[in-house]
Amino acid sequence: MNKNLGWKLGLIAATLLLFLFGIFGVPKEFSGGGLLASLQDRIHLGLDLKGGTHLILQVQVNDAVNGDSDRALQRLKEDLRTHKINYTEITKPDPVNRPDQIVLKGVPPDATSDLRNIVSERLPEYDLNSGAENTWTFSMKAQALAELKNRAVTLAIETIRNRIDQLGVTEPVIQEHGLGQYQILVQLPGIDDPARVKEIMQSTAMLEIKQVLGGPYSSEQDALQQHGGVLPPDSMLLAFHGLGARTSEDTGEQYYLVSRSSAVAGADLRSGGATVGRDTNTNSSEVSFSLTNEGGRKFAAFTGAHVGEKLAVVLDNRVREVATINEQIHDQGRISGGGMNEQTAKDLALVLNSGALPAGIKYLEERTVGPSLGSDSIRAGVRAAVIGMLAVLIFMLIYYRGAGINADIALILNLIILLGFLGFSGATLTLPGIAGVILTVGMGVDSNVLIFERIREELRNGKTPTSAVEQGFSHAWITLVDTHVTTIASAFILFIFGTGPVRGFAVTLTFGLLANLFTAVFVSRMIFDWILSRKQRGEPLSI
Repeated sequence: MNKNLGWKLGLIAATLLLFLFGIFGVPKEFSGGGLLASLQDRIHLGLDLKGGTHLILQVQVNDAVNGDSDRALQRLKEDLRTHKINYTEITKPDPVNRPDQIVLKGVPPDATSDLRNIVSERLPEYDLNSGAENTWTFSMKAQALAELKNRAVTLAIETIRNRIDQLGVTEPVIQEHGLGQYQILVQLPGIDDPARVKEIMQSTAMLEIKQVLGGPYSSEQDALQQHGGVLPPDSMLLAFHGLGARTSEDTGEQYYLVSRSSAVAGADLRSGGATVGRDTNTNSSEVSFSLTNEGGRKFAAFTGAHVGEKLAVVLDNRVREVATINEQIHDQGRISGGGMNEQTAKDLALVLNSGALPAGIKYLEERTVGPSLGSDSIRAGVRAAVIGMLAVLIFMLIYYRGAGINADIALILNLIILLGFLGFSGATLTLPGIAGVILTVGMGVDSNVLIFERIREELRNGKTPTSAVEQGFSHAWITLVDTHVTTIASAFILFIFGTGPVRGFAVTLTFGLLANLFTAVFVSRMIFDWILSRKQRGEPLSI
């Protein structure tokens, strides 16, 4: 038996050192930080412990549907022109309540076959229905509409996560909230500038370059008067909000009439192609962007056909800059403004590089957890864990005497392994996570009690200490595995379907149980073997 104790002791010592390094890393003693500072650096704290912001966002999925149907309308126009099919009007009659519907009027009856072919080849996600007076209605199919809305939520989550990650927020929680409600849960631990984070997160960053059809106008009423009370078809009136301006008063209330379709949209931007630079003329910051091959081709065709006319740079449905097209532009452009400072330029480049939100978002709920509340939670949780741990250790010593030392060593090693795992993995420790640690201690005690009571039973049956230990561990092993596996399976389900704090509980519980199998069976057995190797034959076992 002694020949096996050496490598077992070496394995336990190596495990202990490894996970101690996971807890503390390289101690900051020499820089004055101490072991506690190292521990705080290695283990991330969740929102409920560190403080931060809890948000629930509503994705305006109809924005995504409107954008898709606008592009479908534009494709339909091009195809009708290519196939030389005449029509009197093509509109979206109710973009608010039915953003997925397009109405085409005045198509000659002999063009019906060509129109159906266009829909089947170019717009397969739309159903085509005929109406009175050669009117055709295009309606997005129910399945395609549902997929588009769900995709908008998924893309919004990815985009928000990209933006938050670039801001350096530690361990954010960003996930879908509610079933079929198109909502997003965002938890940001320890942020020091919530207003800026919310502004960047909410910005749709929908970069669009549109043709200017009229303006500037001093008000919406002025624009309507200039056009006889009705805006031209396929046009829209947007407010002007200059780059770097905080409010509309900074630039004056102005409006521009622009085309509804875009020469360049957010999807045409090359990923990571937005960079911050300096405008040599105004000495202010600017953002340069590059387009994809397809985007560059469209932009070149647009600018080449409109030399001498004006174009508008539109961000988030606001005109941010108006410029004159002096020559054909291919795959690069610049966004500049005399009032744009360096921080504004950096934030604009950040949201452009992280991708455009497919739809707008609005805040449904906002709660702030202060650091003081987090500190109170930490103190209360740690106090409960320490008191519970000490009570268990004392009980085991009193009830099981010498074997209680064995159990106490296994429990302490179990706790070290669990905290070391949190340090290595970068998992977030939450208040429910602390509860998972305490529950793990309870499960560890239960494992030791199960083994020790089995050993006592074997001793009462007249077995020798060596035989009793052997039988105790072999018979208890199957029961331990069964109870641990079922609990781990439950924790795994909590991890998959739970939110941030619940997942923190599942993580600590799962790894704590795995560590408990190692300490309660392997470590405890090695200690018993070492004690038995030092006893004289016939000497009783203290249990």
